[in-house]
Amino acid sequence: MQRVQRWSVVLALACFGSTLPLQANQLKVGISGSAPFVIKNGDQLSGISLNIWRRVAEDNNLSYELVEQPSPKAGIEAVDDGEIDVLVGPISITSRRLAIPGIDFTQPYYLGKSGVLLPMRPPSILSRVQVFFGWAVISSVLVLISVLLVVGSLIWLAERNRNSEQFPQNWLPGISSGMWFALVTLTTVGYGDKAPITRTGRGITGAWMVISLIAVSSLTASLASAFTLFLSGATETAISAPEQLNGRRVAVVEGTSGMELAQRGDMRIVSATNLRSAVQLLVNQQVDALIFDRPAIRYHLKNNPDLALRLASFTLSEETYGFVIKPDSPMRTPMDVSILKLQRQGKVAAIANRLLN
Repeated sequence: MQRVQRWSVVLALACFGSTLPLQANQLKVGISGSAPFVIKNGDQLSGISLNIWRRVAEDNNLSYELVEQPSPKAGIEAVDDGEIDVLVGPISITSRRLAIPGIDFTQPYYLGKSGVLLPMRPPSILSRVQVFFGWAVISSVLVLISVLLVVGSLIWLAERNRNSEQFPQNWLPGISSGMWFALVTLTTVGYGDKAPITRTGRGITGAWMVISLIAVSSLTASLASAFTLFLSGATETAISAPEQLNGRRVAVVEGTSGMELAQRGDMRIVSATNLRSAVQLLVNQQVDALIFDRPAIRYHLKNNPDLALRLASFTLSEETYGFVIKPDSPMRTPMDVSILKLQRQGKVAAIANRLLN
């Protein structure tokens, strides 16, 4: 009986000892990323990712020290090599990263999007005039000329024999007179220098009067839109959709998911060490666009309102951010539970809104 009790005590101590490192050992927590997820102000570190991590660590009584990493890629490699226990930051959960055998991700704590930063150049005289050569205006003018040609030809055919004084029998001056009559009727000017006298000619004219109401409204809408853009100075940007980034020079931050997006989109990649240097490439017109986390771009523009840059209306992809850990880490389940609790209590959204809004 005493031997059984002795072994029970040994087993209990062994079990207690196996859980002790999770609570007592100090974790090495790597941090990597840009504001607003990781914000460095002197020796003070904060941000969305760090604030959420601190809540998770507090919920599980975890002791840790922060170890800065040069890039997300370097941080993932440090977890893989066992140099750090956890990597905290806006680390996107991608298929390529999940395929690495030595790392795993926690429950996603934030849903983000990949944004595109574009230059906002002031309109030039040429860009203002170019609005009149848009497809909407050109197509309307071509349709109008074609309709005038058809109506003018029909009027000439109907009037050339009995009304040759106004619509000569020769085809070139006759059709020209017919087109002039159709244009005058379209604009409701009513010069009265030409008028059909045959029943067929008057029937064609009556039909044209009704049709011209539609033609005038369509042409007026196109020209009004062009004049509005001309006077306001607004121009359509050269990049207005994701597919227009193909073949363009695009700045990305090394080791981020933006690199993967640029590679998939067959873009000409210009890498930078951080967001600030990538933005500078765009300001200096060394690249045509910048791909990065949309919240981080918004935060950067909010704190640098003098930049002549704008966030594109479209996004490239939706991304989930998680903390990077080892596949066999005993912290996985407790951290997942804490993250889900924070999300359901609305604390994750509250932390993000304080920095983004």
